[in-house]
Amino acid sequence: MVKKLVIGTRKSELAMIQTNWVKDELKEINPELEIEIVPMSTKGDKILDVALSKIGEKSLFTKELELALEARKVDVVVHSLKDLPTVLPDGMVIGAICEREDPSDAVVMKEEHRGKILHCLPAGSIVGTSSLRRTAQLQRRYPQLQFRSVRGNLNTRLRKLDQGGGEADFAAIVLAVAGVTRMGWADRISAILPPEDCMHAVGQGALAVECRADDMPILRLVSALSHRETKLGCVAERAFLRQLEGGCSVPVAARTRLHRHVLHLTGGVWSLDGTQEVRRTLAVPLPGHGGRDGDSNGAGDTKNGAAENGAEPAAKRRRTMSAGGERHFVGVWAPHEEHEELEVAEKLGIDVALMLLGMGAKPILDAAKAANTAPAPNDPPRPANAEGAGACPVAAGGAIPTAAAAVGATE
Repeated sequence: MVKKLVIGTRKSELAMIQTNWVKDELKEINPELEIEIVPMSTKGDKILDVALSKIGEKSLFTKELELALEARKVDVVVHSLKDLPTVLPDGMVIGAICEREDPSDAVVMKEEHRGKILHCLPAGSIVGTSSLRRTAQLQRRYPQLQFRSVRGNLNTRLRKLDQGGGEADFAAIVLAVAGVTRMGWADRISAILPPEDCMHAVGQGALAVECRADDMPILRLVSALSHRETKLGCVAERAFLRQLEGGCSVPVAARTRLHRHVLHLTGGVWSLDGTQEVRRTLAVPLPGHGGRDGDSNGAGDTKNGAAENGAEPAAKRRRTMSAGGERHFVGVWAPHEEHEELEVAEKLGIDVALMLLGMGAKPILDAAKAANTAPAPNDPPRPANAEGAGACPVAAGGAIPTAAAAVGATE
């Protein structure tokens, strides 16, 4: 029986909030458990003057934490799941994926634009984001705006928006809803972007607890924090990203939902300037729940979620095993009774990725990766078909609108 647990985490305020939430959840389940939190700095926390996509190294926010885990200085590490690569270091697994917050992206406006949405900003306004994924999708949707990189933790990015003195004079910045909400700043959100405007990053909104693969007492302890629907969706998303061999240097996004025992996954790939898009949706019934929900959103014909464009036979799919011989799913450990469902989720992610590759995603991904080995331009490329902003509905009564409320005129 585990009597004491040492948790590693990043030093940022958001990371500490998330880790203390995990601590509280574990204490509620195990009141006698002694828990110590050990904060650390990572390379990604220290390099703040270069866009993430240009740093050229994986595990920017996780490596130092994983070294401490390997050295047994800590027993587990709490991460934002979207920071964890789809291939973990040998001997490491994700022991729990906690219930997901809203995975959407949020628009936070400068004071003079409070209550507006992106469609309402004057042409040429500068919007800050640290993500190529957001930049590519939003340039496609809002070609009249400029999108620039903004680095730093949430506190720093908000300060750059409110006080200036950052990379540019930002009219707005785009952040993850989950992070803003966990920091207690939900009142700063002017709009929540719908998936038609901006699909979220793989794993966004979920917390992961990383463990040593051979530490079964710890794995059993933290597995109580896992949330079934979140785990199924995130396994599908991570399998999709791994099959594409994507990361923060390419614009890749995903969206999952579980409806009536059918798991749906939409995956998308964009060129850096947003002018090229490949997007597809597949759905599969979970084991024990027959029937076929099928391919949705006009995605074409499929059979039981199997992609027709070069899908691998099930027998040839890579099976990943932990150091102790335990099966895991894109780095996610689970008890045996969950394996059948998770295998279906993992296969769904692979199938969607194979479909996109068959539809021409590979040259788009290759071009994005090549561009990110070159020096970064001051401004991202602009689409050739830029248009004006059009009429501007304003949010009424201080409510948080979705961008769809105003963009309907341009669809």
